[in-house]
Amino acid sequence: MQNPDWEIPLNLQPDPDDYSFDLEKVLRSVVGLRANVPADAFTAGALGTERSGSGVVIRDDGLVLTIGYLITEAESVWLISSDGRAVPGHALAYDQTTGFGVVQALGRLNLPAVELGNSDRLRISDSCILAAGGGREHAIEAKVVGRQEFAGYWEYLLDEAIYTAPAHPFWSGGGLIGADGTLLGVGSLILQQGDGKGRRADMNMIVPISLLPPILDDLLTLGRVGQPPRPWLGVYVMEGEGGLVVGGLADGGPAERAGLRAGDRITGFDEEEVGDLGTLWRRLWNSGAAGSTVRLRLSRDGTEIGLRVTTADRARFLRTPRLH
Repeated sequence: MQNPDWEIPLNLQPDPDDYSFDLEKVLRSVVGLRANVPADAFTAGALGTERSGSGVVIRDDGLVLTIGYLITEAESVWLISSDGRAVPGHALAYDQTTGFGVVQALGRLNLPAVELGNSDRLRISDSCILAAGGGREHAIEAKVVGRQEFAGYWEYLLDEAIYTAPAHPFWSGGGLIGADGTLLGVGSLILQQGDGKGRRADMNMIVPISLLPPILDDLLTLGRVGQPPRPWLGVYVMEGEGGLVVGGLADGGPAERAGLRAGDRITGFDEEEVGDLGTLWRRLWNSGAAGSTVRLRLSRDGTEIGLRVTTADRARFLRTPRLH
């Protein structure tokens, strides 16, 4: 949970004199976000019932962009300005493909909207700011340290995520601000990576803002992207030296109903061998729409088996946001 009393060390905070844009104005666009989720929600066990992070005002009418796992199945959402004002919000949509979530403020935020930038132009070593809600004390100067694929164990894949360091300790939903003062992405994760000398380097994974414009109108009008839903297995897969190992299963999900077990090693999809998460998820999503049946090849206790799984639409397992 986000602690309002924390501060980024002064030497890591951005200095307004170093920027040609109005830094304080841009940072006012980043708000704190708190969401409450019912205890019986599908994601309550994995993500908790009280979630906190940040969001970024992207339209003058109070539309806020955040990371979707903060608001999925949320019963209530509050947006907190840097001066401590709290305004209720409504969770409009969560896009499972990109990971973005959008919230509409239900009262007057009276905050500036930040301009969307061009994240495709970001290069390794470019300077940037990762800002959580709360102003300059909650922002950190960083550099881009990677532009590469990210494959998540929860059936998630970005072809080219943004990685920044040093890592922000409260990254969820934070805004990645470029040297020109535009929004270039939204904070999603913190990752640890060894440097080969026994030391650990922390970095943040950022969802690029270039993924938003093609889907934003659909999210606002339909509540989801207007394409057939992707097939979903409901399986959590870990990638390591032993290959792809099932670490867990979504309760009542397609994989659990089909008989998949924690500890199974996934070796193939239909007739193709799979050895990494990116290949597995791409094969799954190219197999048809949600509801299609796929065949997994597994190694279980040293025995090779095949298992057919009828996929589902993940969104059907989630509570639909309701406007109170």
